[in-house]
Amino acid sequence: MAASNVELVRGMYDAFSRADIGAVLGGMAPGIVWREADNHPYSDRNPYVGPEAVLHGVFSRLGTEWDGFAVSVDEILGAGDKVVATGRYTGTNKRTGKPVNAQVVHVWTIENGKAARFQQYTDTLQFARAIES
Repeated sequence: MAASNVELVRGMYDAFSRADIGAVLGGMAPGIVWREADNHPYSDRNPYVGPEAVLHGVFSRLGTEWDGFAVSVDEILGAGDKVVATGRYTGTNKRTGKPVNAQVVHVWTIENGKAARFQQYTDTLQFARAIES
């Protein structure tokens, strides 16, 4: 089961890199509970519950507030219903012109073949500095 969970998450990252947000959302359970890292600019609405909340509260903000925002995944590890991805966020804030190149860890919980929970850990100070005028 861990292998299929890893493949689900890998497929979601691949879809995100192609800007196929519909496929990313399709990998989520209807009641997914999504949490941005404490003190991240998008943690203001934690927890995001359901794919629509993630779409409007996270993904649309990334698309409108950042140029070239990307997640580069270095490693994906599976352990039962948990999948952990490590990598980096890159992009440039549109308003300030300041870039980010931040380490990231995502912890996914998979239930019944769908992502049921998500927790982000990242360098929130770097994001705070990038959005400061």
